[in-house]
Amino acid sequence: MRPRELSRSIALFAARTPTLLPATHTNSYALGTREVVLVEPATPYVDEQREWIAWARSLASEGRRLVAIVATHHHPDHVGGLRAFASALDLPFWAHAETASRVEFPVARLLRDGESIVLDGAVPDVWQVLHTPGHAPGHVCLWNAEERALVVGDMVASVGTILIDPYDGDMRVYLQQLDRLAGLDARVALPAHGDPIDAPTELFRKYIAHRAMREAKIVGVLAARRATGSSLSAEDILPDVYGDVSVTAWPAALLSLRAHMKKLDDDARAAGLDAS
Repeated sequence: MRPRELSRSIALFAARTPTLLPATHTNSYALGTREVVLVEPATPYVDEQREWIAWARSLASEGRRLVAIVATHHHPDHVGGLRAFASALDLPFWAHAETASRVEFPVARLLRDGESIVLDGAVPDVWQVLHTPGHAPGHVCLWNAEERALVVGDMVASVGTILIDPYDGDMRVYLQQLDRLAGLDARVALPAHGDPIDAPTELFRKYIAHRAMREAKIVGVLAARRATGSSLSAEDILPDVYGDVSVTAWPAALLSLRAHMKKLDDDARAAGLDAS
């Protein structure tokens, strides 16, 4: 169902986007009771954009004042409707500087780690900006300490998983940021893909444990390959490391594998070891 009212100050609108399967939609959120920011101008599809704009205007018709559009990061399934929405609603765009450098749209407010977005209301809503790179350089989450609600973008999902592309992300930093989010003890996480997550700390820890398991498997495969003099390229070890997933998922798995191997090389260099 869309839209969905999740609390007095949080509404969700899921729109179809060209995202990675099994996800088919990206969630946008309206945050605030009187002043409202709209998070994730996601869909590039004209029919979905019409529905999204109607949703946003319905909020204004209820006496709420739309303040700005925010994107958690620059990936196409998160900013595909940015230009259309900003124009139709006459709203400024807010994002982290690293996101600003990657989108072809002016950013009116650069969001910085630790600052607060304060939204007027009978009880003001305060959302703290958390810069959480790793999946994308400019990725941000938004944390409401009073409601213990956390907008997580693509840090985790309740449908599918999260891809760490070594050309755009950083596995080491991603895991550090997941650990940071786990320390918040959030009541609910609001992901870009799938339903709200009711036990987010558990899921953050699960993601970290899964990555540790995959990394340990890579280390074992690399050690066995070195012992036999076999090739150590990501393509060559992919079947050994990701033999437990469908071959249709191997293109994405290969990117994750490369991200893990880059992390292992960085770890070795940091320890003063030979990464070759």
